[in-house]
Amino acid sequence: TNLTNLVTLNLYTNALTGNIPSDIGNLTKLTSLNLYGNALNGSIPPSIGNLTNLTTLYLYTNQLSGSLPSEIGTLTKLTGLVIFGNQLSGDVPSAIGNLINLTDLRLYSNQFTSLPPEIVNLTKLTLVDLSGNRLSNIPEGLYTITTITTLNLGTNYLTNISSNIGNLINLKDLRVN
Repeated sequence: TNLTNLVTLNLYTNALTGNIPSDIGNLTKLTSLNLYGNALNGSIPPSIGNLTNLTTLYLYTNQLSGSLPSEIGTLTKLTGLVIFGNQLSGDVPSAIGNLINLTDLRLYSNQFTSLPPEIVNLTKLTLVDLSGNRLSNIPEGLYTITTITTLNLGTNYLTNISSNIGNLINLKDLRVN
């Protein structure tokens, strides 16, 4: 692609189909990538990790599948990782712990099976929605992130909630149904 000076790419709520092309990684000046509300399928290309200037990555309500690539961990300027409403599965990679500026983490309505302990590094999180996955436990470190105001853990495979949830002193909205 020749659009190497592109800073914002908004292709949301269209009828786009097919894979996200690996060439997306050539748009290294992008700060915002909004592809939500389409019918994109296939996996998130590892080349997404080249977009190190991204502050928002909105891929929600598509038909994306496969795992979240570990290359996501290079996006250290990211404040919003919003990828709900797909068919993403497997373990959330430990590299997510590198996203130290993340405030908005919405992974709900996927098929993720585990979160890494490195989530403890995301000390700026305010909104965390992990509902509608296949999580059987939540790393204790999540309960040390006192900036969280909204936490949704509902519709998972959780059998208990840690008493350490009480450490979330700024929590205003908790959902565990």
